[in-house]
Parts: sequence; structure tokens; C-alpha cells
Amino acid sequence: MQLADKILAMREEAIARGVAPVADVLQGVTKDRIAEVLRALDLETTDQVDAVFALLDSERRSWFTTLPDDVTFSAGATVAHVGCHVGILQRGKSKLDREGRDYWIKPLRQIGAIEPIYLDSKGKRFLTGHPKAKSGNSAYRLDGGFVDILRSAESEWRGKLDAWSSEDVKRARLLFQAEQAEATRAVTDTAHVDLIRACREVYAPRFLPGYEVLYVDDADGDRVSEPERERLYGSGIEITLDDAMPDVLLWNRETDALWIIEAVTSDGEVDHHKVDQVRAFAERNGKSTVGFTTAYPTWKVAAQRQGRHKNVAPGTYIWIREDAAKHFLAESFPV
Repeated sequence: MQLADKILAMREEAIARGVAPVADVLQGVTKDRIAEVLRALDLETTDQVDAVFALLDSERRSWFTTLPDDVTFSAGATVAHVGCHVGILQRGKSKLDREGRDYWIKPLRQIGAIEPIYLDSKGKRFLTGHPKAKSGNSAYRLDGGFVDILRSAESEWRGKLDAWSSEDVKRARLLFQAEQAEATRAVTDTAHVDLIRACREVYAPRFLPGYEVLYVDDADGDRVSEPERERLYGSGIEITLDDAMPDVLLWNRETDALWIIEAVTSDGEVDHHKVDQVRAFAERNGKSTVGFTTAYPTWKVAAQRQGRHKNVAPGTYIWIREDAAKHFLAESFPV
């Protein structure tokens, strides 16, 4: 059962029992107080208010099923978790847009009100930062100082907010978060990032001469950095929130062709769906053609994935980092 379906069933069960799906007050905080505080920071939107309210939910068990039963939702939730909490539990509608972090996570993360965290490989505890791009274990929680402001008395919260949001304190808080995130990255498996780097530095120069890298999705944070925006603009490409971006996007200036690479350590091959999405993207941007490569770190990983899924699309290439001198074209023949 999909997450959204589970949360809808949770809501319907609560209503059937005559219980509100979500309490009006969480950790002593109402939505009105959240709105007041965010308004004082010039960040108030309905989605941001409801997202903060979701991250205050200490009455509900975490939706990470590997965590102990006493770990609550407020300890850490993914974008999908927050989107379902807001859209389905709170509003009784559909979950919020999958790219919601750009609107209701990112602004609060930039001031340190929301912290990025990561569920470790054993699924037992949270670490600071997002060491793996596009990981399902990447989550968020509210900064403790920000929660204290929300819970403070009417006569106290504005003074606390002024101190918390001062430039010096904000810089110190963000620096501390960055240092902790770097420490997490240092002790966390970065196989996916390493494979993306190899695709860019080894595979592309050898097998894709004439192509230049426009975009690399190897880190958390801004979906597209400013330098990448400039390169995309120069190549005549516009990215929207609905576009499913690859790990590496390349462009040939002479032929106006695109090439995408998906680096696979756990999932994400170039399958039929990815081919259709990217071809539509290339057509919309007026590009002549588009090529595809699925990259694996080892033959073992490739065999494990394809032995189970067999989902690499015909007409696309496979590259294996440990056997880097060649790549393979996947072809199909009429039966």
C-alpha cells in the first residue's frame, strides 16, 4: 500500500472513531501561533504553517517503520511524510506537491528553523545532514530553539525570536548544522555520489566526446544551483518542477543533443518510463535527440539489479565503473 493510501486510511479510521485526525494543539502550539511567528520572519504561507505544525506532531508514531515505537513523527519526517500529513491528515485532500521542499521546507531551512537529518543505514537513529542525494532516508525536524519560541508565552516569544533570528546567532546556528552534516557525510557511505562523480569524470569524457555537463544531482539543497541555471539557460533548456531530473544531464553544443546518465547503487535505472519522460522533456526544449546511460558501480550490483528487475530500456547504454573501458548497448528484438 502506498504511503498516501495508508495515511488516508489512518484519517478515515480516526473519523470513524469520532476522533480528530490531528489535534488542534501540538506540543502546546496552535497554528495561529505558528502563523504569528512566521509572519514576524516574513515567511508566512499556509503551506509553511501547516508543515511546521506537522513537524510538531509528537503524538503520532514516526512513519519510519524501522524506528522504535516510542520515536514520534516530530523526531524526523521526509518531504513525503510532511506532504501527506498536511494534505491528507490536516486538510482531508491529496498530499502536497512532491517538490514541496522548494516552497515549504527550503525557506525555513535557510534560516535554521528546520534541520536536515538522515536515518542511518540500519534505520535506527537520525544523523545530521543529507549525505546522500535523493535518498528516501533524508528527513527534516524543527530546530529546538525554534520550537522553544513557538511554545513560549505571548509576552516572551517576540523577544526570543529577535535573539534567535539575529544575524550572528543565525550564522552560528547554520555553521554548526553544516559542521555536523559534514561529519555525517564523512562517516556515511557515499557510493552514489562517488559513482556520479565517476560518470562525470571518467565515463562522459571517454564515451561522450563533445558533450558538456549542464547539471549534476549529487547533493541536497537547491534543486538547480545558480551556475547550473546559467548553463541551462545558455543551452536553451528550461526545467520545471514537474521534470524528473537525471543524476547527470549533458548537452552537445554542435548537434544540440542531450544525454542523461542515471547512477544506480540501489535503484533508478533508465527504464521505459524514464525514457518517455526525458524524450518529452527534450522535445519540449527543442533538442534534436537524447541518449541514455545507466551506470552501475560493479558487475555484482548490475547483476543483482537486472537479475531481479530487468528494467533497462532497449536502445539505452549500460556502463559499469569497475569495467570502465567499455559500455554496452541494450537491444531488443521482435518475438
